[in-house]
Amino acid sequence: MTGKSIVDSQFERAANLINLDDYMRRILMRPFREVQVEVPVRMDDGRIEVFTGYRIQHNGARGPCKGGIRYHPDADHDEVLGLATIMTWKTALMEIPFGGAKGGVAVDPKRLSKLELERLTRRFTQRISIVLGPYRDIPAPDVATNAQVMAWILDEYSSRHGYTPAAVTGKPISLGGSLGREEATGRGVMYVMMEYSNDFGIPLKGSRVVIQGFGNVGGHLARLLHAEAGAKVIAVSDVSGGVVNEGGLDIPGLLAHTASRKPVSEWKAGKAISNEQLWTVPCDWLVPAALGGVITKEANARTVDCKVVVEGANEPTTPTADLILEERGIPVIPDFLANAGGVTVSYYEWAQNLQQYRWTHEQVNRELHATITKAYIGVRDLAKQKGVTFRTAAYAIALQRVAEAERLRGN
Repeated sequence: MTGKSIVDSQFERAANLINLDDYMRRILMRPFREVQVEVPVRMDDGRIEVFTGYRIQHNGARGPCKGGIRYHPDADHDEVLGLATIMTWKTALMEIPFGGAKGGVAVDPKRLSKLELERLTRRFTQRISIVLGPYRDIPAPDVATNAQVMAWILDEYSSRHGYTPAAVTGKPISLGGSLGREEATGRGVMYVMMEYSNDFGIPLKGSRVVIQGFGNVGGHLARLLHAEAGAKVIAVSDVSGGVVNEGGLDIPGLLAHTASRKPVSEWKAGKAISNEQLWTVPCDWLVPAALGGVITKEANARTVDCKVVVEGANEPTTPTADLILEERGIPVIPDFLANAGGVTVSYYEWAQNLQQYRWTHEQVNRELHATITKAYIGVRDLAKQKGVTFRTAAYAIALQRVAEAERLRGN
């Protein structure tokens, strides 16, 4: 199922809940602007390879468009559109003044040298720079992109427009990046888990957590849960496979192991398991924190063994799997609530850049906690009041806010 069709089916449920007008549904279902570019890159051996890239701006009624850029072989129009749409709802739910966008290049970055990656990034930025800008569309890191990639985008954009730190977020600290930005998505997931834990009586301290994905989100989440929440992370995985230890994994040791580019599955202080087996490890909290479409009717929706699913990744659960989990009484904390920490701290970074003033790490974390907790409480209360899932409640709040902005601006 494509990213776009996942978003569409969830949109309908929430639009019906708030009785959204037909014309407004048409406006909010369709993207404002789509850019597809061909990106020729000179490879180290002298050949020229051409990659396809996308930047899709879904909606800008509430502010400049905001969203990551991913480098992945499967990045295509529908996936990028689905993710851009989610960004619109995510920024609206957090009440930060942005709309939604997403970008992607269909490339396997592991097969590129650092120089080739830089050339790809600069050429892609040149091709889409016409639609970028601090008050128009602000990229950020996503799957397989990082602070270094953002630095190249900043340099390429600034070479045309003068030094513009607010044109991109997720930058290195020394180029105007925000303290706390790299861990922000994982930290936001933990804050949501803490709130849910208090409300629904699943204590976080000592609880068993399984995390699928051990990159930026999963790695930071594991570290924070281990160090600050006292939870036991019992199983994690990456593309190579997973590792399980019923007594709790040594997370600092495992992070040091993966930092030296070794796969999770080679970690000796635990039992190696396949990616398929990871889904059946009994736990309290199951956190998909890698790519989308991983919890499906066909694969694992009937066999996951957890008390709650927390979506650290974007769109990890297909709509049919969502319904199966609902039938089984397993609540899902939806992606654009659970993983909104990244875009929230991106907003703080943008604000700091515009003011040319840096916040402390403590200030960033304090503001993030306040913003994400407020959004969580709104979702929890509406879900209870209307007797709907957290996902439908979160969508309903976000749709209402974007529709109101569209109406006030004259649509």
